[in-house]
Amino acid sequence: MKVSGLVISLFIGCMFLGAPTQAQKTITLEESIQQALQNHYSIQISRKKEVQALNDNTPGNAGFLPTITGTLTKNYTISGLDQEFFGGLRAPLIQSGVNSNNSAAGVAMAWTLYDGKGMFVLRDRFKELQNLGAKQTESTIENLIAQISSSYYDLIRQNLRVNNFKKGLEISNDRLKLAKDRYEVGQGSKVDYYSAQVDYNEDKALLIAQEQSLLNTKISFNTLLIRDHMQDFNVNPVIELLAKLKLNDIKETALKQNPILISALLSKKISDLDTKNLQSQQKPQIDLIAGYNMSNVYNGAGFGVQKGSSDVLSYGLRATINIFDGYNQKRRIQNAKITSEIAQLQIEDLKNVLSSSIEKAYITYENALNLIQLETENYAIAKQNIDIAFDRFKVGIATSYELREVQRNAVAAETRLIEAKFAAKSAEIELVRLSGNLL
Repeated sequence: MKVSGLVISLFIGCMFLGAPTQAQKTITLEESIQQALQNHYSIQISRKKEVQALNDNTPGNAGFLPTITGTLTKNYTISGLDQEFFGGLRAPLIQSGVNSNNSAAGVAMAWTLYDGKGMFVLRDRFKELQNLGAKQTESTIENLIAQISSSYYDLIRQNLRVNNFKKGLEISNDRLKLAKDRYEVGQGSKVDYYSAQVDYNEDKALLIAQEQSLLNTKISFNTLLIRDHMQDFNVNPVIELLAKLKLNDIKETALKQNPILISALLSKKISDLDTKNLQSQQKPQIDLIAGYNMSNVYNGAGFGVQKGSSDVLSYGLRATINIFDGYNQKRRIQNAKITSEIAQLQIEDLKNVLSSSIEKAYITYENALNLIQLETENYAIAKQNIDIAFDRFKVGIATSYELREVQRNAVAAETRLIEAKFAAKSAEIELVRLSGNLL
């Protein structure tokens, strides 16, 4: 068991030995976020969608500009003639393989002058869609920042646990050496020596498992940053908290800045504009129309016009209005109003869920802060107990069992302190994300 544990530990340690030298640098949270924002696929996708919304927000797409179309045709015919005339005034006309052709070219323009203000509604709609795209990108960025921050502090947590288990292993190693020396000189029992060996192996196994957990967390973190999964790096093993957050401030800010809630409000605006756009279609539409057409003809037959050309310029106004379409327009307007009502209900639902999420996260946050204070005191006492118990063990006053219990209490106390700090930081990150302040 001891040999296999050493092999596993060496294997874990060697997995990163082949990494480049720069991989050993200490990476900060800010550097991690910058790398992820540059490389992460979800951000790239959101930004491209934002560009699409920007491309759609043009006067032409809203209907402010005229449409101009051009046409060009060229036709060829081959025909045969066999004609007889009344009274014999003319000789019969018999022809075959008569080649004729005609061509035409034209330009037509239509420019909407009035459509019940529909084009203005569409312009506002495209603007809101652009704002929605920007807000959705912001939401994606905030979610990614929160994910990276939580993963970063999880790395710190795993690293602190490794150091905690290492300190426990050092105590077990010192105890094992002392128990072995006592046994070899006849001052200690074989049971104490073997118990110390078993406890040392147990602590070694815990350290190996924790190192493996740290390695897996690093791989997941590298995946978030879209880089080599086995790239090694260090983090500053300190979990720092912000100044105490206030519940009312978080709630108030969330109602103004939470990107998901803002996106829902923008969607409601778009639904209202859809209703106005459909209502504008009930009013007449007036278009300015103009066109220019030119045609040429060549007649291969031996009578009539042999060739000629003509051109026509036309212009005017065209008015159209929907008189009756089976009540479909009315139905579409009613459904658009219902969609707007649904959007408003979704906003209220989001507010309710957002408030609930903030309340729960804040309870977790406060409990973690209280645990930090409690476990800090416990850990300080546990460290003192370790020193006292080990000194007592050296002089033979304390038993191996007593030392082992004190050691376990110290390791457990520091572990609980680490977990409390991580829980507080995770809740803090979630509260800041819900308030829309991560950016």
